[in-house]
Amino acid sequence: MKSILITGGAGFIGSNFISFFLENNKNYHIVNIDLLTYAGNISNLSEVTDNSRYTFVQGDICDRDLVEKLFNQYHFNGVIHFAAESHVDNSIKNPDTFVRTNVFGTFNLLDVAKNYWMESSNLYKKGFENCKFHHISTDEVYGSLGKEGLFTEKTAYAPNSPYSASKASSDFLVRSYFHTYGMNVLTTNCSNNYGPKQHDEKLIPTIIRKAIKGEKIPIYGDGKNIRDWLFVLDHCKGIELVFKQGEFGETYNIGGKNERDNLYIVNCICEILDKIKPKKTSYKKQISFVKDRPGHDFRYAIDATKLEKDLGWKAQENFETGIQKTIEWYLKKYQ
Repeated sequence: MKSILITGGAGFIGSNFISFFLENNKNYHIVNIDLLTYAGNISNLSEVTDNSRYTFVQGDICDRDLVEKLFNQYHFNGVIHFAAESHVDNSIKNPDTFVRTNVFGTFNLLDVAKNYWMESSNLYKKGFENCKFHHISTDEVYGSLGKEGLFTEKTAYAPNSPYSASKASSDFLVRSYFHTYGMNVLTTNCSNNYGPKQHDEKLIPTIIRKAIKGEKIPIYGDGKNIRDWLFVLDHCKGIELVFKQGEFGETYNIGGKNERDNLYIVNCICEILDKIKPKKTSYKKQISFVKDRPGHDFRYAIDATKLEKDLGWKAQENFETGIQKTIEWYLKKYQ
């Protein structure tokens, strides 16, 4: 049986991925290391807790002794690295935390994996030749788009927040371990995810939660900021595909081809709630515009052509089908 280390698996995307991957890959044992900060929730993994092929370790990816101990104990064939500080507003207030986790934490994992798997540069130890390190990143490293164009794997990096700058730094570290040491690395950069188990602070859970509580629904600026929305299960399928079949040293963008501005998002959610959980007045009356955050990028949109053509991936959900499933899940959670 193969053994892989997943970092940050109690978070939104990581927990969805673990459930999906264990169900579809009976020959893998997953060890999940998560510090359980505000973004990690052990209840996200309730459906796999009793799975004999799943092990949870509460710990910090910056703790080298712990990471080395886990490699020596479980003899990992691969790493899928989700763990990251990811909330942009928090990165503006506390950038040092983001640098520590996203930059140093990624370095720590890379370096331990390299030393465990490799004899020297470009020479893997016998039996470890196919071990691989898959780094999960974001489209925010590319900066902001105007009204036209898409991010491709060749788009120049131009991060505009401490969060995206720290993720860009981690991407470059991963790249450097391929070019300098010949390490088997893969990177995926995704667009905005949504779906079950997302942290309450994020846009879509916030809209749903505030709406049903009868509170004001805060929308930054004029609500015209555009994002490409990707249903989390579609992202998980893309990650699995790249992990298994991706070409080492390559980057693959994963996007949903679902560009929507925040105003559309909030109106869409309110309209669905008006139908399935009606009240005397429309939920739209709760929408409130608040001061925009510093450095708020105008538009992100990903071109996933490379992943579609090279590996055959395709998003199954459009925004309208995905948001319906998402709202139903959160209504059960919040009630």
